[in-house]
Amino acid sequence: MQDDHIYRVIELAGTSDKSIEDAVSSAIARANKTIRNLRWFELIQTRGHIENGKVAHYQVTLKVGFTMEGAA
Repeated sequence: MQDDHIYRVIELAGTSDKSIEDAVSSAIARANKTIRNLRWFELIQTRGHIENGKVAHYQVTLKVGFTMEGAA
């Protein structure tokens, strides 16, 4: 039986003072350091912080799926 279509899903929060895309990329890059086989993400929330009438900070919450490794 092939297990490559079984995924574990976790939630991550990413932040950036540059952009939403940078917040997503930062979260995925950090997760990639400790989680193997990352395959997809789904953006589920977008938030931000406003200072003096301008966007000062972005925060995103995303679901990330990764394939589970086979049992030994």
